[in-house]
Formats: sequence, structure tokens, C-alpha cells
Amino acid sequence: MTAVGGLGAVLALACLAVLLAVVVPARYRSFGAGAACMGIGIAGVLTGVAAITTVPRAVLVIPVAIPAGLGIDPLVLSPTPLGGVFCVVVGAVGAVAALYGIGYAHGAAASRTGWSAFAVFLLGMLLVASAGDAITFLLGWETMAVASTVLLLADHAVRPSVRSAGVWYAVMTHLSFLSLLTGFALVATAAHGTSFSRIAAAHVSGPTGIAAFLLLLVGFATKAGLVPLHVWLPRAHPEAPSHVSAVMSAAMVKLGVYGIIVLTGTWLPDVSRPFAVLVLALGALSSSYGILQASVTSDLKRLLAYSTTENVGLAVTAVGIGMLLASAGQGPVANVALVAALLLVVSHAAFKTVLFLGAGTILQATGERDLDRLGGLARSHPVTAWTFGVAAMGAAALPVTSGFTAEWTLLQALVHGDGRASTTLALALPVTLGLVALTVGLGLLTFVKAFGMAFLARPRSAAAASPRPEVTSRPGSAAMVVAQAIGAAAVLALGLAVGPVAATFSSVLGYSGSVLVELGGLRLVTIGGLDPGALLLVTLALALPVGLLVMVLRRKVPRRATDVPWGCGGVRISPRMEYTATSYAEPLVRVFGEALRPTRSLEVSHFAEDHVLENRVAFAQAVTDVVEDRGYTPVVRWLRVIGDQARRVQNGSIHRYLGFSFAALVVVLALVTLT
Repeated sequence: MTAVGGLGAVLALACLAVLLAVVVPARYRSFGAGAACMGIGIAGVLTGVAAITTVPRAVLVIPVAIPAGLGIDPLVLSPTPLGGVFCVVVGAVGAVAALYGIGYAHGAAASRTGWSAFAVFLLGMLLVASAGDAITFLLGWETMAVASTVLLLADHAVRPSVRSAGVWYAVMTHLSFLSLLTGFALVATAAHGTSFSRIAAAHVSGPTGIAAFLLLLVGFATKAGLVPLHVWLPRAHPEAPSHVSAVMSAAMVKLGVYGIIVLTGTWLPDVSRPFAVLVLALGALSSSYGILQASVTSDLKRLLAYSTTENVGLAVTAVGIGMLLASAGQGPVANVALVAALLLVVSHAAFKTVLFLGAGTILQATGERDLDRLGGLARSHPVTAWTFGVAAMGAAALPVTSGFTAEWTLLQALVHGDGRASTTLALALPVTLGLVALTVGLGLLTFVKAFGMAFLARPRSAAAASPRPEVTSRPGSAAMVVAQAIGAAAVLALGLAVGPVAATFSSVLGYSGSVLVELGGLRLVTIGGLDPGALLLVTLALALPVGLLVMVLRRKVPRRATDVPWGCGGVRISPRMEYTATSYAEPLVRVFGEALRPTRSLEVSHFAEDHVLENRVAFAQAVTDVVEDRGYTPVVRWLRVIGDQARRVQNGSIHRYLGFSFAALVVVLALVTLT
């Protein structure tokens, strides 16, 4: 299939999905519309593969009547090899999430609006990755933004928190759009055209280029959820239906990374060089701040949302390091850093899809997202436990998962960069290496907490003690299990076959020869190699004796229930004696207290007849987003004050409104006359 054929299939399947969502009865809607959305995802994957492997590029011209002389080029869909990589990411994530949604979607998410918006959402993301001009790009971007807002608001009628999250998301995503619109207007005016090829050939520079670069960077950073523009992300992801959260986290935010890569590498490379430190700072700050917040939160989906900020931050860190190394003349190592950025993108897409789908299964089974109230789900949900565990290993960058190979490649670029080339590089490399090491360590702690508190130990609430079965007679429930298994297999496959993947990315970026494939592993030219097969053998060599010992002990010492004769005055097997997510993270809260600024409350109640003996002690701890509290809350407060004052103008007087209209007309006429 050619890229043009794939794009045609995407458009046709999107129309079919909307049609099925509208006309099929509710009982069969999820099957029909979900299958069509899976088709959109598969067609997106085929389109991406064709764009990566086919030379020359295919072009699909969108027939639109545009008056001549406006400086607007034809609207085209022409995915580059780099855009093809992101088409594969969007398509694969969308297909797996749609399969999961067949069994998971319920209520408003399974309505005509819900499935129609899901299909349009996938279409918008694929349009962004395939666009060959600024206008098509912006149309796809806005389509993606509107459709995702509709999906986020699915449960707005039953949960007030959804409405608040929807407002934050709508405001931030449309500020992102306005920033991109202004930036593209500047470069298109300077380039006398809107096609990306014309913009790249124009080499826009000077104040116009700088202003356009900063506006475009802000727009892409907002969509990517980079600090300090991330505030929408930990609000929106937890409130969306879980299959939608998976697509938003694993695919949508990656298009912000895609924008940053093409902005710095293709559209405005000359202008972007002086801002390499800014890009690096955005990435490093986002990765460390995101995982720090994730490590101390007990809301599972909020934890995964902050983890998204961390992973996207690592990818942008790799881009920033690549820019700095390229400016210093260290091309081979810079190439490795950019390959690491794409590996991080694909790796995160794989394991974060599984993690959000697993969180959806937990939420559906127990009605709980709070890790402090979960536990013991490994027995009732073994498939979810295994798949979530594999994905958590990937998120913690453990061998032999995709997360390990991606972060290993980034660390190689940091270690082998020559800091003697410039003072900036001499400072940036060790500081970034330290922040990445901190991020990796906190990531391990975070996902040990997420998996352990959800699936191990004893249930900490009645809902966790009696969850819904993993596979029920409900139509489509098996699809949820299959979708999670496919995602977990991808996490392992990307870790074991990193060589061919990295070599493909090297070719996509135009750095053929920087990565060599060796028995499924990879060798980075001038740096070194990684053999996942050897790592697998080492892992098995360490794990096999432990597994055999456990099996022998289980046979010789069978499990039996016994009463504890003495519990030191209490019940030793009570869930209240276990670690909770909050207590597990308490040391981190103390160490990073100045950055987190937690609030604590302690309530002590005494017996009525004795004011000395304590009857009950209740401790609560809350960690809020410092960036939101210190940066956004005061701005929102002032905007509300201004809005209240502006209401005085709207007093209902028709004479005043006509006066405003006349004044506006006079101003417009004066401006037209002067110009």
C-alpha cells in the first residue's frame, strides 16, 4: 500500500466509523464503531510504514478553491519518513485503544457522540503527522483538539471534576492553537507560501524568525505537556475514559514532540540553534518535575499523567542535547541523541498505552483510582497484573523492555558527548546526566509503588476485596484483555528487537550508518553496543534459580491458613498494618518538601470519659502542583476580577451596543485608510 492509498483508507474508514456510530443500535454500536476505529489505526500504521519505506514521497492534494494571490499553497497530505514514524505510533495506539474500548466503553463514551469523536480524534492526529503545509497542519491540529475535548467531557453530567478538567484543557489547547497559528502566519508571510518545503527553503531569520520560533515552541510544548505548560495534563488524563486517556497520553502528546523535532531540524534550524539550551531546559525540568509529582501521588491515573510529562520531557531532553552537540560539531553523538528521542517516543507509546488500559480495568473492577484503597488484585485479575507489570517495568526502564533500551541510548549520548567543545556543553552534559539519573531512580520507585499497591498485599477496601471478574459474560470483555496483552508484547518486542527499530529511525533522520544492527541488538557507531539477547540471558540466569526455589518451596511447604496466637495486642494480618501509597512516598515528600510544599492535617479524638487516652488518630497529606498554585492560580484570580468588571459594560442597553459597533467601524475604516 502506498502512503496515498493509506491516507485514502484512513479518510474512508473515518467516515464509516462515524456512520456506524450514528446508525447502529446501541447494543452493537461499540462493536461496529470500535472495529472501524481499529481499521483507522491499522490504516494509519500502513500509511506510516509506506512513508518510511517509499521514495519518492507520495502526495495527496486536497481539492479546495483558494483565490490566487493570497500566498497560500495547495493543501496537501504528504507524510515524510519522520511523519510516518508518528503515523505508526498514532495508528498502533489508536487500534489497540479501540479494541479495548469495544469492551470498556460505557455510558456517554459508548454513545453516538463518543464513538464519532473517537474516530475524528484519530483522523485529526493522522492529518497532523501527514500534513505537507501549514494550513492542513492547523486543520488537523484543531480537529484533534476539538474531538479530544468532546471525549474528555464524556462524563461531565455525573462528575463535576470532569467539567473543571474540560475547561482547563479547552483553554490550554486553544492557546496552543493560537500560538501555532500566529507562528505559522509569521513564517508563511516571510516565506511567501504555506507549504513546509517553501518554509524550509526560505531560511527565515531575524526578529521574524525568532518570534515565530518562540510562538511555535510554546504551542508544541503546551500540547506535549512540558513544564510549566503542563497544568492541563494531570487534570485531563484522569477524567477522560481510560481508552481515551491512553490515546491522549501515548499518541496525542507525541505530536507536540513531533512539532519540536521538525521545528528545530527542518523548518527553522538556523534560528533554533541559539535556543538549544531553552529546549534542553524544558525537557530536563519536565522530566524531573513530572516524575517527582508522580512519585508522591496516590491517584493512579494522575500518577500516569505526571509520568507522561516525565517521559515526554526525556524525549525533548534528547532533542535539546542533540541540538547542542550538533552545534559543537559532534555530529555522530548528536545523531545518537535524536535516535534516542524517537526510541523514547515509541517506547512510551507502548508501555503507557498498557498502563492506562490497566488503570481502566482496575477502575471498572473496583470503582477506585486511589492506590491507598487498592491491593490484592493480582489474584482476581492475573492477566491485567502481568501486562501492567511488564508495562511498569518498561516505565521503570528495566531490562529487557523498550524503556531500558531507549533510556540507555540517551545516556550513551550524554556520556560520550565531549564537554570540552564549549562552556555551555561542559555545564549541560553533567547536569543533564544527573537529572536523567534522578528521573530514572524516581521512576523505578514510582512504578514499584503503582504495581505493588494495586496488585499485591491485601485489599485495603471492600471494593478491592470483591472486584468484578476480569472476563465476564458482558460482550467485548475479552477484547480488553487481548488489547492489554498486545500492548505488553509490544513493550517486550521493542526491547528485544531494538536494533532494527533504531536503524530505521537513524535512516528516517538521514543518519544512515550511525546505528548498526547486530543480532537484534544495536551498535552505536563511535560509542558502543547493546545486545538485548545477552541481557535476556543474564536476566533469566538470575531469575531462573529464584523461580525454581519458589516452586520447590511451594510444593514442600503448602499454603495453609493459621491463626496468629499473639499479635502484640492487635491483629497482625489487618490491611491497616500494610504500607499505603502515601506512606510509601513519605520519605520522598520529606526529602523534596521544599519543592513539593505538602499540606498535612492531624486529627486526634479521645474517649469521652478520658481526655488522655486516644480513641482515633487520622492523618492526611496532600501534595498539590506548585507550578499551578504559584503561577496559574493568581492569574486565574485576576482574570476573574477583570471579567467581573467587564460585565458592567454589558448592561443590556441597545444604544450602548450600537455605539460600540459604530466605534469599531470607525477604527477599522481609519486603519484601512492609513494602511
